[in-house]
Parts: sequence; C-alpha cells; structure tokens
Amino acid sequence: MTRTGPPSRSLDAAVALTRFGMGAKPGEIAAVSADPRGWLEAQAGPQGAPQPQGEFETSEARLEQYRDYQRETAQARMARREAEPTPAMTGEAAPPSQAEMALDARRASRRDLVQDTAREFLARAQLGATTHAGFAERWTLFWANVFTASATKFQAAVFMGQYEREAIRPNVFGRFEDLALAAESHPAMLLYLDQAQSVGPNSPAGERRQAGLNENLAREILELHTVGADGGYTQADVTEFARALTGWSTAGQGRGRGAGQGGGGRERRAAMRAGEPGENGFAFRAVVHEPGERTVLGRRYPAGGVDQGRAILKDLANRRETARRLARKLAVHFVADAPSPELISALERAWTGSRGDLAVVAKALATHPDSWMPEARKVKTPYEFIVSAHRAMGTSPRRVPQLQQALVQMGQPAWAAPSPEGWPDTAADWAGPDALVKRLNWAKTVGDAAPAADAVAMAEGALGERLGDRSRQFVARAESRAEAVTLFLMSPEFQRR
Repeated sequence: MTRTGPPSRSLDAAVALTRFGMGAKPGEIAAVSADPRGWLEAQAGPQGAPQPQGEFETSEARLEQYRDYQRETAQARMARREAEPTPAMTGEAAPPSQAEMALDARRASRRDLVQDTAREFLARAQLGATTHAGFAERWTLFWANVFTASATKFQAAVFMGQYEREAIRPNVFGRFEDLALAAESHPAMLLYLDQAQSVGPNSPAGERRQAGLNENLAREILELHTVGADGGYTQADVTEFARALTGWSTAGQGRGRGAGQGGGGRERRAAMRAGEPGENGFAFRAVVHEPGERTVLGRRYPAGGVDQGRAILKDLANRRETARRLARKLAVHFVADAPSPELISALERAWTGSRGDLAVVAKALATHPDSWMPEARKVKTPYEFIVSAHRAMGTSPRRVPQLQQALVQMGQPAWAAPSPEGWPDTAADWAGPDALVKRLNWAKTVGDAAPAADAVAMAEGALGERLGDRSRQFVARAESRAEAVTLFLMSPEFQRR
C-alpha cells in the first residue's frame, strides 16, 4: 500500500478495527471513521469487557460438579478393584455390574463438563465475531494470555469459561492489582498450578502428615505475571512467597450443619478442611497455611493468614519492574514485534503515574503516534484469523466441532496454551510455511461455503485503505467466488493486523 500525505480518518478507522480490534465487520470502517481514537477510548471504562451470551455455571456451581466427578472417579476405581470374576455365560444377558455403572456415571459427568466448557468457548468466539467493542475484546484476550491458565490440565480446563468471565473480563480496565488478585485466586489458576495441593510444613495439617510446599504459583507470579525473570528476585523469594500463599485453595463442599456455630467436632473439622469461602470459588484454608512472617524482595510481611499473600501480590503488582515488563508486552502485542523504546516508555509512564490503572494505560496506547502507523506489522494468531474472517463475512461460528478442529489444525487449540507462558506473540511463531498451508486449507473450506457476495467488496469492507492494489487485483481476477474469498483471506493484508 502506497500513501502520501497524512493518514485519513478512514485509514485510522481501519487501523483501529484491525490492529486494536478483532477485525472489521461490513460497514464498520465507515461507522468508526468519525472518531477512531474516541472509539477506542470509549471502551476503556469501569464496566470492564463485554461478556459472552448464554446461561453458564458460576465457579461455585462448577466446583460442585467437579467434586461429583472426582467422587465418581474414585467410586469407579474402587468398584473395579472390588469387582467379582465374571460368571460363566448362561445364555442370558447379564445385568450391568456395579463397576460398569460407576464407570458410566463417571463418563457422563466428564462428558457434561467437557461439553459445557466447549459451549462457553463457542460463545466466546461468537462474541469476538459480533461485538461492537473489538478493542475491549482484544484487550481481554491479551490479559487472559498474560495470566495463562490452560486447558492442558483437565482440572483447570473445566473452569476456563468461568475464569475469563469472573476474573478477567470484569477487571481488565480496573487496577492491575485487582486483576492480578482475581486471576491468581481463581480455581482455574489454583488448580492449573497445583496451588490447592500446597501445604505449609509447619501448619496444623503439615505437622500431622507428610505434605509439601508447592512453589508453582509463586514462581509464575514472579516470573510471568509481575516483575519478570530479570526482576531481581531469588529462589529464596520464591520459597517465601510460596509459604505466604499456602492456604489459597478452592471451596469445599460446604461447612456442614452447625459448623463454627457450636456443632460437633466432625463438623468443625470439616469446616477447617473446607476453608473460609471467598469470591468465585476461592477458599482460604488456615489449617494448611504456613505460620510466621515472610520477607520477599527485601520487604517484611507480618503473619496474617490470607492477607499476607495478598499484601505481597499487591506490592509485586505495583513495582516498577512490573510496569516496565508489561508495558513492553502490550507494545509487542498491539503494535510490533520490535516496538519503539518511546512507545514502551509512554506506556510505562502511564502505568506508574496511575498506579496501574489499566484504563489509563489503554488510553495511552490508543493515543500514541506509533499505534497509528499504517503498516500492519503483527501476524494474526489462528484464533484471531478465524474470528476476523467471520467478522469480514458478517457471520459467526455456529458449531463447536468445526471451530475446535480448525484451531487444532492451525496449532492453537481452544484454551490450551502449551505452558504458563501463554501463546507466543511474534510473526516467527505463527507465519511458518506449514502454518500458512494449514491456514490456506481452512480458507479454501471457508471460500467454498462462503455466502454469495462480491469478494472485492468484502475485502474492501474488512480492510478499507489497508487493502493494497495488488491484493485487490488478485481477488478481482479470481476464476470463481470461492477462489476470490480464499485469496482475500490469505492476502498479506488480511493475515496481518
């Protein structure tokens, strides 16, 4: 694309919708061109990000379902061990054994959990394909990736929809310390990083049985969620923080009748194991909390139960190293794989000056000159590619299997980042020859099924002034409508944002 003179509002609108949003829907570039920067800034408000539409379980309800599944798994295992030898064939159909019935119950519970989670992912993709608040949606995806909890572990997978709805979306334009606390204390994160298994060696529970400290959550908070690997912490800081986080767990089955109110000893012990309930399925289990004061990054924290870990997390969230590291990640995600030092510094100043007010940081990003350079320098991930294709065509994903299969084939399965580092964010990770072939195969399938439309008009509606003459000509000269749609989806301009 060749331009002379200052960028037009139409070009800025295309940049706003494709770089900061999830892609342009038909007619959206014209609608946003009146005030592209205002369109972005208006989405950075205390209301948080829009929620997927549907009737979905809360974390508390999902925990009950997951505990049922765990009980059925244990019962199936026990029934299998205790099963009697199969009697000789009598010519009559034998009734189902206890082991078979227990296994069937376990399979049904697992199937329900998996299907519910898949429905949530479809609703999330449908929101991405239809929302008018594309910047808020992309901003949400960024922070969900910073605080990665992955479906690679089944115990976390069944909470992924709740995690985004309860911990991420409501907090993405609030203070970073609040977002961090909501993410780190959610069942998805606690189960993904095995925090619910961590027991203080000198806690009441630790003194009664062999149990160990688990440092996964403490380490990932320091390394990935806040100050970073070069943030000056040591292994001793990881261990001390892990001790402070002992007791952070998920809610149990309830406190029992009369627990804590003069009930019997059994009820009181059950209440101690279940812990004190908190928000979104969190519970603090004082019985496994390591007593004593802690020192992390040179700062001392008095003994204080659940508040000790919260205080450390708050301080980490507000450190300058955290601001610098996450400012760079924002610049890399939204603007370029190698962003300018000026952009990173501007975002860091907005962060520190507002004490981590993410709405202020979002507006600083939306108003910086580097953010409006016309060249598209970021390669879309497979999820972004699929969602933006639906937006360009004015459609929405309708079936879970097709969506999941496409993402698996292109290397980004639903909610299943390969590690706590999250999905990679540079062209080298997504633009290899094999990856492009898989995108082409999907684009061909979409082209064959695309609604009857003028593919050139579709490309112009999705890219506006970002559509180059060469790509427009290729689309216009295609031998069929299906080929024209495929060429548009695989054009360099559409593959980038």
